[in-house]
Amino acid sequence: MNILVTGANGQLGTHFRLLAPQSGHTWFFTDVAELDITSPDAVNALVDEKSIKLIVNCAAYTNVDRAENDEATALRINGEAVGIMAAAMKRVGGMLIHFSSDYVFGGTLYNAPCSEEMEPNPTGAYGRTKLAGEQAAKGCRHLIFRTSWLYSEYGRNFLLTMLNLTATKPELRVVFDQVGTPTYAGDLAKGVFTIIESGDYLQHEGIFNFANEGVCSWYDFTKEIARQSGHTACRILPCHSNEYPSPVKRPAYSVLDKTKFKNTFHQEIPYWTDSVAVCLKNIK
Repeated sequence: MNILVTGANGQLGTHFRLLAPQSGHTWFFTDVAELDITSPDAVNALVDEKSIKLIVNCAAYTNVDRAENDEATALRINGEAVGIMAAAMKRVGGMLIHFSSDYVFGGTLYNAPCSEEMEPNPTGAYGRTKLAGEQAAKGCRHLIFRTSWLYSEYGRNFLLTMLNLTATKPELRVVFDQVGTPTYAGDLAKGVFTIIESGDYLQHEGIFNFANEGVCSWYDFTKEIARQSGHTACRILPCHSNEYPSPVKRPAYSVLDKTKFKNTFHQEIPYWTDSVAVCLKNIK
């Protein structure tokens, strides 16, 4: 089978690149320079040229703050482009694997992990565009994986930022009133790669949550990064979200319930601190 990965230079796409040599399938990797996913003609031409039967869409507009002032662009990438890929896969009898976000929640205050059956209620433009992408993906056979707080050795993300700041700043203030779960992109890519290689993707459809096990705040996440990195000279203090004004209200609690994923695909998911250790080891 021929597989197309979009957004291949990002955190998640890079991890699929690393896994692809182990695959029994043929993988093609594109990013914005090679493929305009907002162009139906470009997507259909590549699908036909490479005989693609599965698209793994790792492309996304991820700047949450900027999306508030540029929702049209975010919607083109996070929503409309997904519909274009879904239409292309429907035309050739293929399938779309798409990644969504815990930001589809947040408008309702939860005190228990969010399941796939809960009604989405985003608080900002980014969440709205990711929810639009979920709806668009349903235009063909699909698997949608919601994830949260994604980080890796690559690109720009919270772990890499805090790794630098805790090494160079005497003091940091980090919000403690936003709770979720950091997710290592390597774990998410491996989980989905296993589903593809086993053929399980052919047996199932719909939305599945995937994040690392456990719960923490951004403050806890930062403390753990500093602890494991030996950056003990930096004093890390908790603060409230309203101390850092933002154009968007972020979810206060967006822990994802992974029961459906684990029961369906029979995979164990690593605990978040263990995956932070793996990532930091790879960086070193």
